[in-house]
Amino acid sequence: MIVLSHMNAGYPGKPVLRKLSLTFPDTGVVALMAPSGYGKTTLLRILAGLLPADSGTISGIEGKKIAFLFQEDRLLPWLTAEKNVEIVSDSAMAKRWLKAMEIEDVGQYPYEMSGGMRRRVALARALAFGGDILLLDEPFKGLDEALKERVASKIRQAAPLIILSVHDREEAELMGADVVQLDQMQK
Repeated sequence: MIVLSHMNAGYPGKPVLRKLSLTFPDTGVVALMAPSGYGKTTLLRILAGLLPADSGTISGIEGKKIAFLFQEDRLLPWLTAEKNVEIVSDSAMAKRWLKAMEIEDVGQYPYEMSGGMRRRVALARALAFGGDILLLDEPFKGLDEALKERVASKIRQAAPLIILSVHDREEAELMGADVVQLDQMQK
């Protein structure tokens, strides 16, 4: 289990997480929901080790391999879709996940792709990296409903524990996630 106790975090002049205590299971899918500004992205970045908490403790994450999908796609513009995924994996794994994300032309560069295609390449990269925990920040941004359903079915089995931030309860349900209403947990 991952246990957060009395966690506080924020940015200069703007507290975001206040006295947050939360437990995540070892396996399953957990969706963080709250309006913008309640710390979903901040919490994901703390879990990934990209941002320190101001205070509080976190345990159970030591030694875990973590894959992260940022809110922005962060693709390297000078690399093709396939090469963007290969930077975290090998060619076979890159092709497997690009196919799973329904990317047919793996030789396209990011500037040649639609927003939804770039999102799916970024997802393929996170999935190809693999690990014990998959952190997804708004994974379905830019995808239509039918595509969300097809992609979600492939993501659900990608890691023992998946923690994602969503604004839409339907997206949480699509992933079969236990919902944590982050804005209602802070004191």
